[in-house]
Amino acid sequence: MARTNPFEFLQQVRTEVAKVTWPTRRETVITTIMVLIMSVATALFFLAVDSALSTLVTFVLGLGR
Repeated sequence: MARTNPFEFLQQVRTEVAKVTWPTRRETVITTIMVLIMSVATALFFLAVDSALSTLVTFVLGLGR
């Protein structure tokens, strides 16, 4: 495979970057907010499952108060 000289490589990179569809600021903000909301929802879900399983195990083993 032939090596590409640095100038030609940079031209190819510039051509490829021009093809990229960059998100708008609004799209980026909305996506970030959705990720944060889903992260909090997931954390709350696992908190609830962990608490329920902890209570169940405590009850089953008879270690409750």
